[in-house]
Amino acid sequence: MSNTHELRPFHLAFPVHDLAVARQFYGQTLGCPEGRSSDQWIDFNFYGHQIVAHLAPSECGSNATSAVDAHNVPVRHFGVVLDMPTWQTLADKLVAAGTQFVIEPYIRFKGEPGEQATMFFMDPSGNALEFKAFNSLDSLFAK
Repeated sequence: MSNTHELRPFHLAFPVHDLAVARQFYGQTLGCPEGRSSDQWIDFNFYGHQIVAHLAPSECGSNATSAVDAHNVPVRHFGVVLDMPTWQTLADKLVAAGTQFVIEPYIRFKGEPGEQATMFFMDPSGNALEFKAFNSLDSLFAK
């Protein structure tokens, strides 16, 4: 597979325990515009990607973690890579809103290849999200 292909939006479906709560969190807290919906699911525009919250309370939550840079990172998580100013604005908004972070906003791998800003937090249904940023996207896959 070529590394020069056009970046395409991804699609991710995930469980939530309550659609109204998911609508508030993804739509209001994270600022993701809502797309199509039914009484069983909601599409959101997640920074140009399509995520779908499906009503499935019995599928919610995950506890497995993996040690990364002296933190316990939730194994099951999703998120997006932002530019630094957008990441900082979101981090400031979440801190001001009193978000309970799994891993508070910080710079990981400082001074090493792959240096990145990162933060982890849970949605109200127990889905872990990671938002990260790099000073240069060339560092995304740096070894």
